Amino acid sequence: MKDQASFMTFKRALSPAVNTNLNVTPLVSEIIDRDGYESLTFALITGALTDANAVYSVLVEDAEESAFNVTNAAVVDEYLVGTEVLAAFTFASDNACRKIGYVGNKRYVRVTITPTTAADAGDTPLAIIAILGNGHIGQQVNPPV
Repeated sequence: MKDQASFMTFKRALSPAVNTNLNVTPLVSEIIDRDGYESLTFALITGALTDANAVYSVLVEDAEESAFNVTNAAVVDEYLVGTEVLAAFTFASDNACRKIGYVGNKRYVRVTITPTTAADAGDTPLAIIAILGNGHIGQQVNPPV
């Protein structure tokens, strides 16, 4: 069996949090710096969804500079592994995992999850982990830095 863990680094993109979902406020991940890595996958994780009717869209953005709000743009589909539609979820997606990969050439990447319909009541627990792989320096340390 091959070792996978030594060749990946995990970064917190969105700490586990509960979106009370009474409005359509987007949840924006941390900006992930891809410097030194050839691959990036975002793992989106939901908990037990107690909302009534929410629907969530997913948007991946990239930028050349860490001043993300200056140069960011939506990632074109050819630079995504999977689609934003397949990474999206609804109120029926209890305890689910979704993934979306990035294969573009920009250094900085983030994900935004937007409730496109506000729930009547309830909570939506969410988290996002960024998985960086194929590092230029070989095996990765544990815990990740």
